[in-house]
Amino acid sequence: MRQLRIAVRKFDPFANALRRQFAEFTRDAGGDDRLQLELLELNDLHARLFAHGALVDGSVDLAFLSTDWLAEAQASGVIEDLRPHMTRAPIADFPHAWSPSLVRLADFAGGFWGLPYHDGPECLIYRKDLLHAAGLAVPATWDDFHAAARRLHAPDQGLNGTALALFPDGHNGFYDFCIQVWSRGAEPFDARGGPQLCSSQAEAALDFLRRLARDDAALAPEARELDSVKAGLLFCAGKVALMANWFGFAALGESWADSRVRGRVAVAPLPRGPEGRSVSLNVFWVIALAAGSRVKDWAWSFLRHLATAPMDRITTLEGAIGVRRSTWADAEVNRLVPFYHELDTLHAHARELPPHPRLTEIAHVIDALLARALDTDEPSRALLSVAQRSIEAIVG
Repeated sequence: MRQLRIAVRKFDPFANALRRQFAEFTRDAGGDDRLQLELLELNDLHARLFAHGALVDGSVDLAFLSTDWLAEAQASGVIEDLRPHMTRAPIADFPHAWSPSLVRLADFAGGFWGLPYHDGPECLIYRKDLLHAAGLAVPATWDDFHAAARRLHAPDQGLNGTALALFPDGHNGFYDFCIQVWSRGAEPFDARGGPQLCSSQAEAALDFLRRLARDDAALAPEARELDSVKAGLLFCAGKVALMANWFGFAALGESWADSRVRGRVAVAPLPRGPEGRSVSLNVFWVIALAAGSRVKDWAWSFLRHLATAPMDRITTLEGAIGVRRSTWADAEVNRLVPFYHELDTLHAHARELPPHPRLTEIAHVIDALLARALDTDEPSRALLSVAQRSIEAIVG
């Protein structure tokens, strides 16, 4: 009996899709091949893969990696370069069937380090029925966004204007800060990951997040207990009017059996800052091949299987976000989620964070920055200066 072991970010659509895809993979094999999924929350997954050595000790064969973790994994030697496998047993239409933005993040240091599995850049997700009823235009600036959230906030009716995902997991709080800086025309980091936080734009970005996070007349409560998944599920439950979050939660609002907002969801590019432009963030999940796997050829065969158009549709139909352009344009998918075809447009606004092997540590410095901004009245400029020095010590 062979067993394929995959460490997976805990999210029902991932698990459900992988089980279906593995069943298709082994349907004609006639053996006793089995799939073992280890479902882990974000921080637990990172710890299992890196601190606890699962990628090298043989306990997993494949692993979900955020693209933020790829440089760390490559530098540590804990994942396999997929390029030799691609040469030996190529994927027929790779990379042409994917958006370039979904390929370039895994292509560095002379290798290719993970196949895209779940996509969906950040975007504005909103209830079109609520904006229409209130006579509001789709927010084009962050000030418009905040004003719309205040206008639509009705906690007595079980509705919050917006939600922030500030759980300190090195994820959405970090990303929201970077987006705010970008949308104001500045760069939070240079190409090598060096911090550039002592700017007027970074100060304005932190001021905005601090102001929004403290606004009980606009925001869902307990923001620091919400990660991106919990915030997205609040929206799908009909408890949030608009938010900046991953495209996947807009799609989930249309496709999830328990959704309370089906038929009332729309997406748009993220708002822009003053004198800035709309900028999204391109962070997604890849599946990487563990350096310690004892079944690498078989694991690669399964990765090739996942990359086919029919399997990418399964990823999507189970509630995650497929990564192939054929899926984004698929007629059935667009009947279920009428705005799915907009992914190509959203990718045109997407930016990436610089690959750095200690990006996880950098993200947690920004988490601490945000926590301090909410807990104190210290000037944003002083808080940013402290974060600047902390990150300089990490990257130096």
